[in-house]
Amino acid sequence: MPPSPIPVAVLGATGSVGQRFISLLDNHPWFKVVAIAASDRSAGQKYSQATRWVLDTPMPEYAKDMIIVPANTESVQAKIVFSALHTEIANELEPQFAKAGSAVCSNASSYRRGEDVPLLLPEINADHIHLVKQQRVNKNWSGCIVTNPNCTSTGLTVVLKALDDAFGVKKVFAVSLQALSGAGYPGVPSLDIMDNVIPNVGNGGEEEKVEWEPRKMLGKLNNGKIEMADIRFSVHTNRVAVIDGHTVCVSVQLDNRTSPEEAARVLREYAGPSLAQNLPSSPRPVISVREEADRPQPRLDRLTGNGMTTVVGRLRRDPILDLKFVVLSHNTIRGAAGASIYNAELLAHEGLL
Repeated sequence: MPPSPIPVAVLGATGSVGQRFISLLDNHPWFKVVAIAASDRSAGQKYSQATRWVLDTPMPEYAKDMIIVPANTESVQAKIVFSALHTEIANELEPQFAKAGSAVCSNASSYRRGEDVPLLLPEINADHIHLVKQQRVNKNWSGCIVTNPNCTSTGLTVVLKALDDAFGVKKVFAVSLQALSGAGYPGVPSLDIMDNVIPNVGNGGEEEKVEWEPRKMLGKLNNGKIEMADIRFSVHTNRVAVIDGHTVCVSVQLDNRTSPEEAARVLREYAGPSLAQNLPSSPRPVISVREEADRPQPRLDRLTGNGMTTVVGRLRRDPILDLKFVVLSHNTIRGAAGASIYNAELLAHEGLL
């Protein structure tokens, strides 16, 4: 634990992911929110006045009377900056904060593909955090940009890591059922999603992200570069009428075939790298395996491990590949704000701020 609270700021604080940051940072043992930033139209207002709160938990008291400031390096000065910015805005602003010396822990997709930018899930690739050393040399800045993956990639990749370590993963076929909160607020119009499934998630290349990002996260850090994992992916993404919690139905081909029972044991026992096991946001357990025939379900299982645990069920043999199963991950906690906070904790733990 740091000797004194680390000052942090939230960019894009009035949006749905920004609100999740504000909620999760309430009484955080390491971090103290010193600035809340949003668009110019919100700047100068109290957070409670400018924000239409959409979470099912109350707005934290600490945030209500904080005055929103513009999202720039003059108005926001903090050791860690959490970015819930839209991609086009993050493209411009995140490097400015890194140049100013802040550690930018980003939920945006802008820099995930950067060769010297860590794409992190600490419970699977905590060592990738040390890419920031190379990034600082390359960019000549004292801060850094660290990213978390697309919210659909998150739970899927955690499970693939455990299976890859034990048996080797060759091919992945996945179909997502993605929650409405992943589209932000106001998100998908009600007449589009009620009584419906939308077989396309936005225009941001969602399927391509989920086919590419796990390969970077499952890759090896070697001499300041990531060697991408040699795994082939085919992904379909769909929007469904669920508020929170992304479900992914997965089939995998393994290098070494195994039984569903052995795979379940491996998943239950997966603990992840030691340096990421005892941070405030560390998932406990990393993976929860359900035995029931109809689990996991978003409404029942998304808050497992305070929303940070990946939940797996319906492990069984696949008649075409080797195994098939269902993965559930809370998209705005483990897949968004909670992910960035976990990454920031790892930065602090490793002395990289």
